Amino acid sequence: MLDEKELLTRAVERIVPEKGLQEKISSGKKLKVYLGFDPTSSKISLGNAVPLRKLRDFQNAGHEVIFLVGSFTALIGDTSDKDAMRKPMTLEEIESNFHTYKQQASKILDFKKAKIMYNGDWLSNLNFQNIVELAQKFTVQQMIERDMYQKRMEAGKPIGLHEFLYPLMQGYDSVHMEVDLEIGGNDQLFNMLAGRTLLRAYKDKEKHVLCTPLIEGSDGRKMSKSYGNTIDIMDEPSDMFGKVMSMSDDLIIKYFLLCTDAPLKEIDEIDKSLKAGDNPRDAKAKLAHAIVTLYHDKKLASKAEEEFATVFKKGGMPDDIPEFTISGDRNIIDLLELCKLVESRSDAKRLIKEGAVKINGDKVPEADVSVHLEKDMIVQVGKRKFAKIV
Repeated sequence: MLDEKELLTRAVERIVPEKGLQEKISSGKKLKVYLGFDPTSSKISLGNAVPLRKLRDFQNAGHEVIFLVGSFTALIGDTSDKDAMRKPMTLEEIESNFHTYKQQASKILDFKKAKIMYNGDWLSNLNFQNIVELAQKFTVQQMIERDMYQKRMEAGKPIGLHEFLYPLMQGYDSVHMEVDLEIGGNDQLFNMLAGRTLLRAYKDKEKHVLCTPLIEGSDGRKMSKSYGNTIDIMDEPSDMFGKVMSMSDDLIIKYFLLCTDAPLKEIDEIDKSLKAGDNPRDAKAKLAHAIVTLYHDKKLASKAEEEFATVFKKGGMPDDIPEFTISGDRNIIDLLELCKLVESRSDAKRLIKEGAVKINGDKVPEADVSVHLEKDMIVQVGKRKFAKIV
């Protein structure tokens, strides 16, 4: 468990207002703390896990924590840190996505000591008069001053009027639950401050906001499902290990701080060794082992490390390649989906374009290729995913 100082410093980029929060915690006051998740994807990534791990830290410190599923706000779509409007989601898509959220989040949070709430339970009951009253607490200038809207206006991209409603809805969550603290990524600062404004206006109560840093994905860009660079907490051990090993060396210490429970003293020693010229591969392997252990176990982490050494250092293939009984001629995208090597058809097209798809070691040139399937054929995606046709 983190001490009081680390609770408010490790994996923390900003606290608003900073004054008073430490005093409340030191006094023994038990805070009501929440983190909201819009089920816009079926998977929780290591990036999503950073604020979730911070919520766990408050849970371990004895505070009341709430895991809020944005069953209503997902219908609007948060465009924070986005350069275009989100595609509207259907209720069926939202239901499908948040079906597995508890199972995934339970790898981090103890749900025996946490509440799960759904903001559709109260937001769907607001009438138009309620929404107008919420809107009166903000100005158009406050909304359009946001950096993402300025960029879109300069680029001539549309801004939907409904997008201005999102921070109002997220803000009202704080009013309904009467929380003391909201946790979220730093891209959520505006929305979380909206909740602070509304809670003060409606309940005359102060809410603190804690922002966690965003992390880069395996390719160095911000971690995003749309970039296909996420490391998901439900990834298979070997895939998770390989993704960590493929990322930039300059992310090693950041990942240790934000994505593992390694003591600060140990992380500092690793940092010093890297600056002294030690091979970053060793530190990255230790990081990958720690992350796989967190979401699977130590035995599977060691096995993933051995497999990585076999595939990458020795140029071989893993011993336990998944086998699929498929025959005939198949379009390459259909084949990748049948072998569960891609998450979607668009993902498959992107990987083929990047030259990451191979059949028996030969790159697949384009997405409309038809493959005649033969026994013992090896289908490969990237450096870590294999399937065998039997």
